[in-house]
Amino acid sequence: MADIIIDIGGEIFEAFFEGAAAPKTCERFRALLPYQDRIIHVRWSGEACWIPMGERELSIPWENATSYPAPGQIIVHPGSMSETEILVAYGPTCFASKAGQLAGNHFLTIREGLDRLAKTGRAVLWEGAKPITFRAG
Repeated sequence: MADIIIDIGGEIFEAFFEGAAAPKTCERFRALLPYQDRIIHVRWSGEACWIPMGERELSIPWENATSYPAPGQIIVHPGSMSETEILVAYGPTCFASKAGQLAGNHFLTIREGLDRLAKTGRAVLWEGAKPITFRAG
């Protein structure tokens, strides 16, 4: 059974916490559930979509950080060099912003339906922002 159910514009994905590698990030994200926002396509990072969270302070340390999330990996940048944000990779990605290359804590993974995730990511690119909801599985 999935830890998290993600709904991106009506497309449903199951995701699993990376609790052993990013325990504090997972704990903090659980406290935000259910979480609703809008997801938009990245500007500099490649095949990924992101949720800008602005100056929101998550109070999480760096853990399990990467600049190169694989398709299905979800990372959170806790702020500092750039604004706080969540990034959902659906293809080749090098996480970056106008400030340069960034890293984010890999805390969730979508393991199945990666073809649908790529299709959804491309729809965000060509059609614009979509609503996104994270809820407990």
